[in-house]
Amino acid sequence: MSSAVELRAPGPRGTPPLLARLVDDAALFPPGNAPMPDAVRGHLDGRVGEWSGVMGLFLCPASRLAELITELIKVKPPKPIALSLVIDTGLGGVPKAVSIVESRSELLALRMVEMPAPSDVDEVWLERVSEFVPEDVIRVVEPRRGGAEWLDGVRRVIEHGSWPKLRCGGLSTENFPSVDEVADFLSVVSGGGVAFKATAGLHKAVRYTDEQNFTHHGFLNLLVATARSLSGRDVREALASTDAEALTAEAKALSDQAAHAVRGVFASYGSCSLAEPIADLEGLGLL
Repeated sequence: MSSAVELRAPGPRGTPPLLARLVDDAALFPPGNAPMPDAVRGHLDGRVGEWSGVMGLFLCPASRLAELITELIKVKPPKPIALSLVIDTGLGGVPKAVSIVESRSELLALRMVEMPAPSDVDEVWLERVSEFVPEDVIRVVEPRRGGAEWLDGVRRVIEHGSWPKLRCGGLSTENFPSVDEVADFLSVVSGGGVAFKATAGLHKAVRYTDEQNFTHHGFLNLLVATARSLSGRDVREALASTDAEALTAEAKALSDQAAHAVRGVFASYGSCSLAEPIADLEGLGLL
């Protein structure tokens, strides 16, 4: 199976190891909801832009795969787009979607398949995921959050060799995990020898409260918290911090080896915008 390290090949301008391929392109997803032509053009522009080294995979729902291929045929990308296929058509739709992607290898390179888990994350379902997704493609499974059963599901996902996904926000309060829940998740994952992917809600580098009174986790908080989880320090403090200066200083103090270790756990997160995280990172002096 592909690894988090392989997905983080360095980009131009010597992107810092802590940030290489950190931001997967989720332009098609809420709240951005970009039309397919805009999403494809934005991704292709981002691949050759100043900070292309921060950009990761292009995320596309399985239900929109034909639309994506039609658009790529029009624009003729110089090399295939590295794709994460987000399964929104049920587990049974995975083999056909994978087959379609693999039949268009001049346009798409399948790197990852992501899907929500059923409520019980049972062994039979996880075995089918392993059967349906090629061995050289990363499997990302999102257990439904809530209670101790959620963490048991995360453990089962890890035991089957898939990456667990952490949803960090959404359209209601329930979609935002608490500091304690994220800390517990990091404790399980950092001890499990596997990477995880984050999604939704990570709109800024540092924790903040929006105009709807939703408190968002910051992706820099999550990076620093992951570093602390690997070194046995206070994870909850890092997750709860709104001190951008202190978080930035701690991130900058990480050695390249420590940064690689962090990203071996926190592999990437999806964002509907590349410009927003880049602007935040530049403003903090991290790029």
